[in-house]
Amino acid sequence: TDEDIDQYNLRRRKAELRVKRLRDQLNLRLPKGRDLTGQNWLNVLKESIESVPVDNTQFKHWQAQLLKKPLTIPFPVAFETNEDLVWTRNENGRICVHFNGLSDYTFQVYCDQRQLHWFERFLEDQTVKSEGKNQHTSALFALRSGRVAWQEGNEKGAPWEVHHLVLSCTIETRLWSKEGTEQVRKEKAIKIEKSLKNMAEKREEVNLSDSQENYVKRLESTKRKLEVPYNRPNRSTYNGQPHIIAGISLAVERPVTLTIWDAKQQKVLTYRSTRQLLDTNHPLLNRYRQQQNATAHERHKAQKQSKGNQFGPSNLGLHINRLFAKAVIEIAQEYRAGSIAIPKLKGLRDVLNAEIQAKAEQKIPGYIEGQKRYAKQYRQSIHRWSYRQLLDQVVSKALQSELSIEEAQQSLSGNFQDKAREIAISAYTNRVIEAAS
Repeated sequence: TDEDIDQYNLRRRKAELRVKRLRDQLNLRLPKGRDLTGQNWLNVLKESIESVPVDNTQFKHWQAQLLKKPLTIPFPVAFETNEDLVWTRNENGRICVHFNGLSDYTFQVYCDQRQLHWFERFLEDQTVKSEGKNQHTSALFALRSGRVAWQEGNEKGAPWEVHHLVLSCTIETRLWSKEGTEQVRKEKAIKIEKSLKNMAEKREEVNLSDSQENYVKRLESTKRKLEVPYNRPNRSTYNGQPHIIAGISLAVERPVTLTIWDAKQQKVLTYRSTRQLLDTNHPLLNRYRQQQNATAHERHKAQKQSKGNQFGPSNLGLHINRLFAKAVIEIAQEYRAGSIAIPKLKGLRDVLNAEIQAKAEQKIPGYIEGQKRYAKQYRQSIHRWSYRQLLDQVVSKALQSELSIEEAQQSLSGNFQDKAREIAISAYTNRVIEAAS
């Protein structure tokens, strides 16, 4: 009937619209690459000169493309396995590396003296495995993955002469010593044993495919090779007291406060404020905040004038976070702490907002509108700290120093020291409850 035909046409049009929408979504997900030659920018400029925008959306799109800072360097290349990097030593004694897929190009490694021993370890691990006729496994290589990227330079000339290649490596610090290697070996052996057990149970139910059989063979081979040790130096392990916890609290004006809590004696052994943690480096904190204010002001001016406002972040904040992490670990080891309790990031925004609101109420009591204006101005002058980056640095340094990490919720009330103490107590209480259950 005509009604059936109309219904069919309607369903067909809806299906065609769904297909078109899915196709557009897939096209948006495709990597666009970088406009290294500036041709896309020139095309948008030509289009904006020769035609009138259809609507405000197209005008904003043209404006965003023309104001965007051009990227003159390509995307980095990631090598996710440690055997994608091949290490050698040239006739001058310098360590060199070439990459799978780029074997025609060999690069010399230039690094700081503090990093040289890691590259020597990469070369040593690879040499031991090749001379041992693959009796060793790369699962115990200190190198885990690598990434090659271009670092932008400010000089004039050809791009390959101005910019420099930078190699970033991910390492397992525990594999530097014999004791840490044994710990990692046991962890991997347990994981492989569990996988083999699961595959054996699956084999009893159904026949494994060829790829699954090959996977089982690889697991069995890796398990045998894990028994062949690497010759690594001994290192005295850090033995902290489990009842001593280093708790840190986060705040707006004072980013970090540290407390050392002794659960047996039920007392605080010491406190450290932000100024005490940074010590002689404390002026860097004020300098960084001045940089943030200046950057925010320049961005505001650029937005008002419809200019490009892509201001890159300063590395000074990362440097200060590393100083915080280093100081926290050193003080925790000084008091033989067994773990570090850090606040959970979930809900941290409410804690910081409560701190700002309390400060506003104390400054302007009884005047709500004035409190809101003061809180807004206070946020703009102080700025939010990169707390995730800070906690990542603390966790990284703690794991390197064989300190365990515990998490607890930071309370809304109390001063900086009280919050740090409560985090340490809460982390210890949660541990006791988990052990009892």
